[in-house]
Amino acid sequence: MARAYDLRSILFVLVAFVGAVVVLRDLRYDFAFVGDMRAAELSRRTQEVTATMTSTVMQTEMTMVTETIQVASDPAPAEKANAAFVVLTRNKDLKDLRETLIQLEDRFNRHYKYPYVFLNNEPFSDEFKEKIQGMVSGECQFGLIPEEHWSYPEYIDQTRAAEARKDMKERKVIYGGNESYRHMCRYESGFFFRHPLMDQYKWYWRVEPGVKFGCEIDYDPFLFMERNNKKYGFTISIKEVIETIPTLWNTTMDFMDKHKEMIPAANLMGFVTDKNGEYNRCHFWSNFEIGSLDFLRSDQYMAYFDHLDRAGGFFYERWGDAPVHSLGVSMFLNKNEVHWFEDIGYYHGPLWNCPKGEANKKCWCSEEESIEIKNPAWSCTLNFKDLPAPKL
Repeated sequence: MARAYDLRSILFVLVAFVGAVVVLRDLRYDFAFVGDMRAAELSRRTQEVTATMTSTVMQTEMTMVTETIQVASDPAPAEKANAAFVVLTRNKDLKDLRETLIQLEDRFNRHYKYPYVFLNNEPFSDEFKEKIQGMVSGECQFGLIPEEHWSYPEYIDQTRAAEARKDMKERKVIYGGNESYRHMCRYESGFFFRHPLMDQYKWYWRVEPGVKFGCEIDYDPFLFMERNNKKYGFTISIKEVIETIPTLWNTTMDFMDKHKEMIPAANLMGFVTDKNGEYNRCHFWSNFEIGSLDFLRSDQYMAYFDHLDRAGGFFYERWGDAPVHSLGVSMFLNKNEVHWFEDIGYYHGPLWNCPKGEANKKCWCSEEESIEIKNPAWSCTLNFKDLPAPKL
């Protein structure tokens, strides 16, 4: 009997060891960010591993043990929005993108399993697709950007555009000499939502390689937007570098003069203007956006983008998609339709949005790092927060 007891003890120890190995395997992606994880995270993830063991101990010296170890998998919620993550990326971004998606899946999407749309102006490699598909819980779609969406329209003077890049590079304007960056900004401003892979969706969440998510997201931001009649959501807002957009404001004012009927009385122009009505360069940092695709597809926004595109500032200057989206949002939406996701911990170098107070308990970022605290003169978020909501 003593010998049978010893065998059973050894087998139970072995089962416990195997269970621990499974825990560590489930946590394999967290090792890259071990400095960022909280102790509570380890406890939570460990509790998700369930082990069932059926043992039949024979009356002889031979003991048979049958073991089954199951890793808990969250089923997708019954109610979800018609939404997807959209990622403009390239094959060379694979490492940075995987690090970002590991965090996004862990903090949010493994519970919800929303799909991903990856877009590239060059074909994705088989390695890229295999490594991305193997690490996310939602369906993956990989799209090639049509050439006409990532090239010069016929009305752009390419010689003038090249001279502008040369001049801005000499003046050390950020991305001033970068041709591809201009195509990217134009694409994000007016085309990503027109890709055929996006046609089936009503909501998008923009994700970029290398960004970080510093907090648990324990609710569905897509459903929050849908249920609360929100059209655009952001985490960080800052002031644009004026050298990149010297004529953007005047071009926007020209559009507003020509299309007064499109501008609702209740709008958000107070976010992008100072007390004297002058442009203050504030914009929502568009590397994080959760928004309505119906808004971007609207006649009003499309008319605005076409007006800007014809003016040529994406190539003759270096208009970014962030100020373009922000001016469109400010013209056509009101404050009730725009939401600051203060409770989503988000980092895009060098800036943080990190929750404050009680909400910070589910985060590994420091609230003092949040831009509106660390550098309030550069941030526009408190300006947004202080704007009065319209009485509709």
